[in-house]
Amino acid sequence: METNMQKFSLNTAALALACLAGLGGVGIASAQAADKFPDRPIMFTVPFPPGGPTDAMARILATELTRELGQSVVVENRAGAGGNIGAEYVARAKPDGYTIMFGTSGPLAINKSLYKSISYDPRTSYAPIIYVGYLPNILVVKASLPADNVQGLIALDKAQPGKLNFASSGNGASSHLAGVMFNNLAGTKLQHIPYKGTGPALNDLLAGQVDMSFTDILTAMPYIKAGKVKPLGVATARRSSALPDIPTVAEQGMAGYDVGVFFGVVAPKGTPPERVQVLNQAFSKALDSDSVKKAFAAQGLEASPDRSPAYLGRFIGTEVDKWQAVVQQSGVTLD
Repeated sequence: METNMQKFSLNTAALALACLAGLGGVGIASAQAADKFPDRPIMFTVPFPPGGPTDAMARILATELTRELGQSVVVENRAGAGGNIGAEYVARAKPDGYTIMFGTSGPLAINKSLYKSISYDPRTSYAPIIYVGYLPNILVVKASLPADNVQGLIALDKAQPGKLNFASSGNGASSHLAGVMFNNLAGTKLQHIPYKGTGPALNDLLAGQVDMSFTDILTAMPYIKAGKVKPLGVATARRSSALPDIPTVAEQGMAGYDVGVFFGVVAPKGTPPERVQVLNQAFSKALDSDSVKKAFAAQGLEASPDRSPAYLGRFIGTEVDKWQAVVQQSGVTLD
């Protein structure tokens, strides 16, 4: 027969086992809670001022991402130095997935070669998340210029070398480097005239004060449709879905000519891969939403050919190398 002491020992042991099981359950629950991502707002850094096209796209994405992730995605503008201030801030941020950046060709490719002093490397300072898409540049000329295609422009320049000019939004901007690349491939001598922004450059083009510009398609589209400027060629490798009847510059005898502004999302180097994957999937779902697709199509944005983090990483490396050669040919450096 079982004694009272034996019953007490058995009950004590059972209670101890139950407590251990309970503690184990608490430990598992705590670990699961710690691994839940995100469980607080995400800061979405835009390295440019509010109100521009990059900022507008980021805010469209942030709205949809908030729905997908169940946490607020807050756009934070950290502008300055062509995007370098925001890019450096994100490169130094804690690599926990709660600080990410909506970067463009400037901070993620061109600036590495353009600026004399830069404290981050777009190839090694970040964990790539997703390539969002790209905005093509387009070669447009004043309505009175007697050239209707790229070959006509080249012939016009070679008949009077150095007479024709092109406006850009500033030294080192993609609209400047696009002209440098054009001169190198075509053997032309188009003269560069830098402006303080796209607006002033476009105003002088519309007034006929300058001959042409390699501007972005979003800016140029309304003036093309109104007949105020002539489009000679889309600057990217593929035609624009917004202006599908306009051939590319490459199609017109300049193989390899490819200039546009790309948009990619990155996190600080060392961000856990599983968190990168959560963000990648959320961004991909946001890009597939009807509201985002409609808004981005209206801006002339072309979809990414590959949304994997690995693709963005490879693409950034290729772009850094491409623009390094063009910047060196331009002779421009910025402090």
